[in-house]
Amino acid sequence: MTRRELDAAGVTDPALRAAYSRCRELNARHGRAYFLATRLLPVERRSAVHALYGFARWADDIVDDLARRETPAERDRLLGLLEGDLARALRSGSGHEPVVRAVADAAARYGIDHALFADFLASMRSDLCVTDYPTYADLRAYMHGSAAVIGLQMLPVLGTVVPREEAAPHAAALGVAFQLTNFLRDVGEDLDRGRVYLPADLLAAHGVDRALLEWSRGTGRRDPRIRAALVAAETMTRDVYREAEPGIAMLDPRVRPCIRTAFALYGGILDAIADQGYAVLHRRAVVSRRRRAASAAAGVARIAHARWRTRARRRTPAAGGAALGWKGPVR
Repeated sequence: MTRRELDAAGVTDPALRAAYSRCRELNARHGRAYFLATRLLPVERRSAVHALYGFARWADDIVDDLARRETPAERDRLLGLLEGDLARALRSGSGHEPVVRAVADAAARYGIDHALFADFLASMRSDLCVTDYPTYADLRAYMHGSAAVIGLQMLPVLGTVVPREEAAPHAAALGVAFQLTNFLRDVGEDLDRGRVYLPADLLAAHGVDRALLEWSRGTGRRDPRIRAALVAAETMTRDVYREAEPGIAMLDPRVRPCIRTAFALYGGILDAIADQGYAVLHRRAVVSRRRRAASAAAGVARIAHARWRTRARRRTPAAGGAALGWKGPVR
């Protein structure tokens, strides 16, 4: 499948093909829901999406990987090296790390704004020193770089049927919705890293603070105040999904099944959290294989239906002899 994707994308240089393949491996290993949804994209666009994911994962692991033993200062140095490598690659196309070479190539092919990468790395760097967020507004400011820009990077790859600036707020919101879902799922793991991403004002409204979360994590015991705060965080997250959803119809019809599937899979994580009694401090909520398979099957069905409709429209003459169906440019 990798060879087919790279051939379709027009990537011919052997070293660059290897770099893209490395990004695909990272996506397959770490982004199960994301990787599954990516396989529903038109084949020629998958490599660029793998590159965006691979670079983001590489940077995130420098900051967050619990198995690493570097100090915050050493991680900051590594992040600086990655930042410099990316800057050179975006200018010249040559980077040291494979993930950097691939993402720089994808950025050039699709005209992705370089400032989005700078914003992303700035949020990654803040994770080295910021351990909590007093308000939701503070968290949203952080998530502009850590999540919203991912949606904005994706837009040129996916294509839209409306001006890109019209779809951009929804794409940004989808990135935020996915990250809020991860924050809710990973409350316990993030606490092990010394971080609390749920806003302090939301927690305080239910009588929760860091000390109570650490007590629950350490003892394995539950508290109704924590459950109430997590329910509120789930409601907050679902509100952002509602912000994002109208943007799916603004995308190229060929990519909508992929994004709709990702939307369903990440929403399924919220369902799993609720089904497991909001026990995220004690175990990670996981969408079952059966549900993932059902979502993927539904995505495949949407693709088949979309292709059938496209063929039917092309066979139906419109007024003046023009063919029906979407013919707008991919922006």
